[in-house]
Amino acid sequence: MLHSFAFKNFLSFRERTEVSFGLTKKAGAHGWDATSPAGQRLATAMAVVGANGAGKTSLIKPLAFLNWFITHSFLQSQPTAQIPIKPHFSSPNDPVEFEVEVDDISGTLWRYELKATPERVLHEAVYKRPKKKSAKFSYVFVRQWNEAAKEYSIKQDGFDLNPTEAKKVRPNASLISTAAQYGVEIAQHLIGTHVATNILQAGRVDPNVGFLNASIFFFDNAALKEQMETLLRNLDFGLSGVEIRKLDFPAPLEIKLPEGVKLPPQYLALGVHTLKDGSRHELHMTEESSGTRTAFVQLWYLLSVLATGGIAVIDELESDMHPHMIEPLLDLFSSPNTNPHSAQIVFTSHSIEVMSLLGKSQVILVEKNDCESEAWRLDTMEGVRSQDNLYAKYMSGAYGAVPQL
Repeated sequence: MLHSFAFKNFLSFRERTEVSFGLTKKAGAHGWDATSPAGQRLATAMAVVGANGAGKTSLIKPLAFLNWFITHSFLQSQPTAQIPIKPHFSSPNDPVEFEVEVDDISGTLWRYELKATPERVLHEAVYKRPKKKSAKFSYVFVRQWNEAAKEYSIKQDGFDLNPTEAKKVRPNASLISTAAQYGVEIAQHLIGTHVATNILQAGRVDPNVGFLNASIFFFDNAALKEQMETLLRNLDFGLSGVEIRKLDFPAPLEIKLPEGVKLPPQYLALGVHTLKDGSRHELHMTEESSGTRTAFVQLWYLLSVLATGGIAVIDELESDMHPHMIEPLLDLFSSPNTNPHSAQIVFTSHSIEVMSLLGKSQVILVEKNDCESEAWRLDTMEGVRSQDNLYAKYMSGAYGAVPQL
């Protein structure tokens, strides 16, 4: 489970900012909490609230970036490509810093650190702390750029990547991502965390790409497709089901493909509508309402994480949907029946109703002043009580992080 993440000099955040999922024994969580394998009580849902342009998306982007960098940077980056990070414009020459702590099913707590410029990694390290009384963090590897020598110094303790290969890791790739390709067991363990997100460096995932991926996922996962259909029916989108068909098209006559090469299959998603007389009608999902299409894609992100464990990082959870849709989607993360692996979700929202659902320790407020964003968890503000009407007080401006109109 995700314990915390922190970052500095990234996008609209200049100063170090930390987001903790840790809860005290007395903190109200309204069911959105679980005890992690390491024994820490953690939130399973965290909402990010603030005005337009305050930096809400920037606050959760580090998780999407780190997931890509740790898992895919070796395979998906060209050798000379820049690392897709952007420092705050007031400190363009200073490095960007990241830190994240997660535990695994054995209760071992892992800490990952990264300091980098768009041109290269300056510092990358992994530390671990076993689930033992009085245990402390010890390094698994530390990778440090030596500017004078123009090379990396790398020390390892049980990471088991050949030192010669470690020295050759590209400056724009993670040592973990690289080591995983060489079969290093710890590296393969570390890239196993499931992160489902609709965020890319340039913004949210293209809706068409998200829709295609959702169609493929539900076609390949019959049980989760059935759960998706049930949820869409319960959410009153007017559907009785969703039909997904895989179409294998032959190559057009004017295209000569190499022997053995085929065009990729097409996936056709249809909304099924059943009238009172029992007649069944199909409508292409692209002709359904924007809210229906969004729910279809959002359920792909959420159900994929709930099925295996991990974290969903979602920008504008309720986008194109009625605010009342938020509660049933979040409820998926509160019940052991639908969340047997203690999956977590962190999401941005303009629907302030979430403050009536979650506890004060599960709401992060974001505000921007003088072109710098800052964020704080609501329970860190002095005088905020659990019995307060958080929604009413926020709407009145008592907590800040509201538009200045």
